[in-house]
Amino acid sequence: MGNYRKKSKKSAHIGGILNDVLKTLRPEADSGLVQVWQLWDDVVGRAIAENARPAAFKGKLLLVHVSSSPWVHQLQFLKREIIQKLNAALGQNLIEDIKFKIGPV
Repeated sequence: MGNYRKKSKKSAHIGGILNDVLKTLRPEADSGLVQVWQLWDDVVGRAIAENARPAAFKGKLLLVHVSSSPWVHQLQFLKREIIQKLNAALGQNLIEDIKFKIGPV
């Protein structure tokens, strides 16, 4: 009972915190994922962002966790458009393919 966490008066978006955490764990490997996290909501829009989140990079493949099977199916139709928009926002062709998989959003 002696361990109480101080409540912060400011809240922070996970994308802002993620960069610092990943730098300490894997300095170079996840810089692309951090960039995608920071851009994701604006690039894909609110509805998709509420149901899908970037999870990992494997080379130029972006793994995205999705909330349900219908969302996986829908996002398959939008895959090329999402790739184009993300690469344009990143200013480089960092993503060649996206794999959608049910997972924690």
